[in-house]
Amino acid sequence: MASNTPSRDRATTILEGFHVNWMNLRDATSGKILWQGSEDLSLPEVEHEARVPKKILKCKAVSREVNFSSKHQMDKLRLEQRVLFKGKCLEEWLFEFGFVIPDSTNTWQSLIEAAPEGQMMPASVLNGNVVIETKFFDDKLLVSTSRVRVYYV
Repeated sequence: MASNTPSRDRATTILEGFHVNWMNLRDATSGKILWQGSEDLSLPEVEHEARVPKKILKCKAVSREVNFSSKHQMDKLRLEQRVLFKGKCLEEWLFEFGFVIPDSTNTWQSLIEAAPEGQMMPASVLNGNVVIETKFFDDKLLVSTSRVRVYYV
């Protein structure tokens, strides 16, 4: 177990210097912002909440823009996201940012394509039952696991 300590210490150091400043979700077709927030969604201690307009479920694709700051160098920032419905994984997405310069602020935009229309559940069923679990990694080192419960309004 002692061999994991340096990795755990590095993960803790990275997390202490890492901050999500803001995030927004846009209709990728029109560019219109549908939701934005400034809560640090990388914090692992709490289940965060997001109140997102239900019309986002009608978008063919959503653009997610995340602005974050890091005090520490990261060789390969990447995210693994799972969409959980009542605890069951419906979708999984992998995103890679790459190298993060120490003492930097960055904006990262990603495109998320919707499931086919016939596979989409209505907002009334999804509301409060969806948790987006995001694992933040520096290459293979797990830095944080964040959970956001989604409410469709």
